[in-house]
Amino acid sequence: MTAPNRLRVAIVTETWPPEINGVAQTVHALARGLLEIGHSVELVRPRQKQEADMTEVPAIEQLLLPGGAVPRYPGLRFGLPAMGRLLRRWAVRRPDALYVATEGPLGYSAVAAARRLRVPACTGFHTRFDDYAGHYGAGWLAPTVAAYLRRFHNRAAATLVPTGELASFLTSRGFANVLLLRRAVDTTLFTPARRDDALRARWGLAADDLAMLHVGRIAPEKNVELALRAAAAIRSRHPRARLVVVGDGPERERLAAAHGDVLFAGIRRGEDLARHYASGDLFLFPSASETFGNVTLEALASGLPVVAFDYGAAREHVRDDACGARVALADDDAFVDAAVRVAAREAHSRVPRERVRAAVAGTSVVAVAAQLAELLRAARVEGAA
Repeated sequence: MTAPNRLRVAIVTETWPPEINGVAQTVHALARGLLEIGHSVELVRPRQKQEADMTEVPAIEQLLLPGGAVPRYPGLRFGLPAMGRLLRRWAVRRPDALYVATEGPLGYSAVAAARRLRVPACTGFHTRFDDYAGHYGAGWLAPTVAAYLRRFHNRAAATLVPTGELASFLTSRGFANVLLLRRAVDTTLFTPARRDDALRARWGLAADDLAMLHVGRIAPEKNVELALRAAAAIRSRHPRARLVVVGDGPERERLAAAHGDVLFAGIRRGEDLARHYASGDLFLFPSASETFGNVTLEALASGLPVVAFDYGAAREHVRDDACGARVALADDDAFVDAAVRVAAREAHSRVPRERVRAAVAGTSVVAVAAQLAELLRAARVEGAA
């Protein structure tokens, strides 16, 4: 890349690995990808309590700011307002463009500072917080949350979303200049080549037994009990099949106590997580509250057929029977039936892993980062006009 095309990009986020959530993983991938194709990256995020454990990417300049704990999400923090600090820093070390990944106080400060300095800022819409309110007994707050999100994103040059479906939804609700930015998956990390027979043996499975996998936060909004129901239906036909649940959350203890036949494997990261994916045979993803669902891409990249509701990542990438099955949103019976059907096929004759993996072609970290760079460059040109 020639020097005139090199961008100095400030990425503002209130979550970052090793925190485990889709936003942290997405932002981490974008930062790595931008560096790999020759751009410079400044990362602005809250300082974490366990800062020594935070994931570092060489060549990223970091600005760490004060934060506070996120209620009901242990280990996660939000950034406190920091407009004055950002104005002083960016007046001296001006970024070419901003990508603001989160809508908390720090994200709001970043957009406001960018507007004051006339630096183009694009925001990422990662989470339907208005939808989540209903899962935590605060459905009455949903309209207020939705209005805040609209105001926040409309202060930026563009709102970047991972699916055409979400773009249409937000546009119909008054969001301005909504543009598509595909989500990336690390296809070097998540690959069928990481299948581990020794790990499957520890799960109590032989080579031909079915391993059903679910990865995610074990919380009410993730609908994990439907995965457990589908697994029970599969086990009634394939008694040696076993469900492995990777992740943690407020529902884990209760569900583990009620389902002794299910292996709750806890939080897994990096190559360990990739081995868990690749050692499965079928991915059950029953969440009906995702903005996208990054784990769907990770499962497909690992060669696992996915059973999911027909929206988000599943609608974009589960395009044929080889990749699994999509069912109508909130049709729990159809989800169970589809899981049983795909499991029966896999038990009889498994689809080649590389055929499943083809569903995520074009979503590499570098390809998506290059798309982000072009969107940010376009925002600069429009801002200068």
